[in-house]
Amino acid sequence: MDRAQKEKLVDELGQIFESSGVVVVSHYAGLTVADMQDLRARARDAGGAVRVAKNKLAKIALEGKPCASIADYLDGMTVLTYSEDPVAAAKVAEDFAKENKKFAILGGAMGETALDRDGVQAVSKMPSRDELIASIVGCIGAPASNIAGAIGAPASNIAGILSTIEDRAEAA
Repeated sequence: MDRAQKEKLVDELGQIFESSGVVVVSHYAGLTVADMQDLRARARDAGGAVRVAKNKLAKIALEGKPCASIADYLDGMTVLTYSEDPVAAAKVAEDFAKENKKFAILGGAMGETALDRDGVQAVSKMPSRDELIASIVGCIGAPASNIAGAIGAPASNIAGILSTIEDRAEAA
């Protein structure tokens, strides 16, 4: 890899470190190509991505970035899992680590907040952006449906009572 390619890679990594909501650093020694493809597919489906980069270049790209604290984890065969959603990459990494014992999560960063192994696990248990939006919409929509149900209830009750009276009148 020549100097121009390295500079381009450092710029790309710098963009990743600046724009990502969360970056998770893991060791992947012993994973097969199929395992890595599976990890990449899961990350892509969750709105994230996976990147393997030379540690030295990643450390250069981290200089001055909010998540510079992850530089300590960049040692050995490391892979970066990242996403704009502050929870997606952590969920993908945790789920993958449960199924693949050779995939070891070291830590990560959520913006300027450094995350150790337990921190990544805690973040992965948080609801994702889509789940939060769904719950907020549900909370907003619930009162409206309750009002509609309350308004419609007397009419349905009257219809039920009239039907019962009619049935009794026919039976008598």
